[in-house]
Amino acid sequence: MSYQDWLPASWGKHKSQDKGPFFALRKQVDDLFDDFGNGFFAGRDALTVRSDISETDNEICITAEFPGLTDKDVDVSVAGNQITIKGQKKSEVDEKGEEDGREFHRIERTSGAFRRMMTLPFEIDPDAVTADVKDGVLTVTIPKPPEVVEQTKKIKVTHST
Repeated sequence: MSYQDWLPASWGKHKSQDKGPFFALRKQVDDLFDDFGNGFFAGRDALTVRSDISETDNEICITAEFPGLTDKDVDVSVAGNQITIKGQKKSEVDEKGEEDGREFHRIERTSGAFRRMMTLPFEIDPDAVTADVKDGVLTVTIPKPPEVVEQTKKIKVTHST
C-alpha cells in the first residue's frame, strides 16, 4: 500500500476502474471534507458565497463572486460587529418561464437564496461601509475605527546572526 492510498481522492490521479469494496465510502468521506467549508449542511447543490477577505492598516475588504447578479440582487447589512451579505439568484426557468415554448431538459446552473454572515473584531460603522458590484464581483470596504487603527503597530523583524 503506497502513501497515496491514504490521501484524499481529489489530491491524486486515481484510476476509475476497480477501486475495491470501500471506494464508494471513501469517496463520500472525501466529498464531505472537501465541502466542509462550503456550507455542506445546505447540500451539494446549494448556492454558496465564495469570498476573499483582505486587510490593510485602515480597512477590511470583502470581495465576493456573484456571476450574473447585479446590485439589485444583493443586500449588504451591518449589525454591531457583523456584516451580512444575502440575496437570490433566479434560475433560467424563473426568469423566462415557458412563454416562448422553451422546455428545459437539464438545468445545471445553481440558483436560489444565499446568505453569508461574517464577524469582525470591532464594531462596524454602517455609514462608513461601501459596497459596489462590477462584472459580477461584489466589493465591500469596511474602514477600521480610529481606535483599532491606533492599536495596530508594525514590529520590525530583523535577522540575527
